[in-house]
Amino acid sequence: MHIRIGTRTSRLALWQAEHIQALLQAGGLTSELVLIDTKGDKVLDRSLSKIGSKGVFTQELEEQLWAGSIDIAVHSAKDLPSSLPTGLSIISFTERELTNDVLISRDKSLSLTNGREFTIGTSSTRRVAMLKHFCPHVTTVDMRGNLQTRLRKLDEGQCDALLLAYAGVHRMGYDDLIVEHLPIADFTPAVGQGSIAIEAAETLAIDKTNAIRQLTNHSLTESCLRAERAFLARLEGGCSIPSFALAQWTKEQTISLSGGLVSLDGSQLLRETFTGTPEQATMLGHELAETILGRGGDVLLTEIRAHL
Repeated sequence: MHIRIGTRTSRLALWQAEHIQALLQAGGLTSELVLIDTKGDKVLDRSLSKIGSKGVFTQELEEQLWAGSIDIAVHSAKDLPSSLPTGLSIISFTERELTNDVLISRDKSLSLTNGREFTIGTSSTRRVAMLKHFCPHVTTVDMRGNLQTRLRKLDEGQCDALLLAYAGVHRMGYDDLIVEHLPIADFTPAVGQGSIAIEAAETLAIDKTNAIRQLTNHSLTESCLRAERAFLARLEGGCSIPSFALAQWTKEQTISLSGGLVSLDGSQLLRETFTGTPEQATMLGHELAETILGRGGDVLLTEIRAHL
């Protein structure tokens, strides 16, 4: 059985695709990588919210799935829109890496907790809004591009530090640049952060789908991400909406889902937590979303979309 794997061309995307390739190979499947550039990779002079919040990093790969040029598309789970195009579905989520955001810098003395003023580069509306809420003493600048491009901009002095997902930093081997792990209780990550998602056309041969899923899917992670993505879907959110959610397993083998929404200026932050069984994952996401919307999140979303 041979699998054609569609992937973006950045070093991190290739790491993720090669990770999936290794899992498939361990199960006796052969594969090849098909490199595809996306709009999010090509357009670097505008923020994500200005070039579209839906499919910025996925549309071109999905077109190849429809065309049958590739069997699967490999994504960072956090880049996937809340709803997928007709005929496509996620067939696998890999085991999740640590979900924290991290501050990276050449200056080891930097910290978000000591009140020192400095400049942080980030392209995430969620991170900008949360920094305004929790750390109003820092300044942010829009920082697009892959990790290596952002590090070059850091070294050029365009910012003092970068705020990124730990997973990407760790996978690229830049752990020595981490100066601070942000607490998830405050800086709750984006939906799906830390996991790799595999997308396929529903017309993919069932034996291929089953084999790929068996070799790559992590059921505990999948239950958590189903809850998070149900929350995001109800908000009709994309990567430009400053929403956040994290589902975690408890000692009682239930799922605790915490998430919410923060205003662009950081002045309002809505957060709730719900707990339920794995079978209730989707319901948990919907319940969280309805509660957030009912507490004023609907008005907040309208305001957010009007300014993006």
